Amino acid sequence: MTVEETPALFAGEGDVLLPLPWARGPWTPEALHGGPVAAAIVRAAEQCRPEADAHLSRLTVELLRPVPMAPLEVTAEMVRPGRKVQVIDVRVRAGDLEVAWGRALRIRSHAPGDPAGAGLSAAAAEGPVPGTSPAAPPGPGDGHGSPALVSGYLAFHNEGAELRFVRGEFDRLGPSAVWIRLAVPVVAGEEPSPAQRAVVAADFGNGVSAELDYEHYVYINPDLTVYLERPPVGEWVCLEATTRLGTPGVGLAQSVLWDELGPVGRSLQSLVTERR
Repeated sequence: MTVEETPALFAGEGDVLLPLPWARGPWTPEALHGGPVAAAIVRAAEQCRPEADAHLSRLTVELLRPVPMAPLEVTAEMVRPGRKVQVIDVRVRAGDLEVAWGRALRIRSHAPGDPAGAGLSAAAAEGPVPGTSPAAPPGPGDGHGSPALVSGYLAFHNEGAELRFVRGEFDRLGPSAVWIRLAVPVVAGEEPSPAQRAVVAADFGNGVSAELDYEHYVYINPDLTVYLERPPVGEWVCLEATTRLGTPGVGLAQSVLWDELGPVGRSLQSLVTERR
């Protein structure tokens, strides 16, 4: 099996990653989906001076231009070291061209049993289980697949991730709730981290809650911000996603993120909207 036939979003090791077909996006087969780019940025941030008790609280990704199907150099630098709060900047380059930036905020978590973290731990442990609370979406076992709007080539949205809708459909405009899990590793031979699983799901927000039809409009996100109150548990992450259109040409997609224990975070995407 060649590298290109390996089921993963990327091949490689260290700072240099080779995008594989499972990472391609819906707007063109020559560019990556934003989710795999976000996961590569999280991976670089996690490998930058890793600490067991450092929680990735926020990730912001700036997609400067379409990220090509070409070798990518993903480098991370801690720009704000700290005992309690740390900031890591990540840059993604294709050759000499910068194609994406990332900024990760890490907060030191408390040791188990520490009174400062007791309330959060209890909330996570006793949170609503999907399907048992009016506020919680049904679980992934109650969901169903929905054909992707773009299926003419292998890509992240149709082969790299599995989607189970519990409200809405790919081809239905408006809000939706959908469980998402990675169908392949982020990097071949590596187990995806909880944060990597969260951000690849979060970048689907605009696609699963579109307010404009795909055939006549584009609604591309030039950024993604994800907040995580705790690491998600399990393979599945649910988005309760909505999109709002504001000033002509501008939109905002926002999602509540769930896992099997309950709500785990939120995500936001600015949108560039225009006719094709």
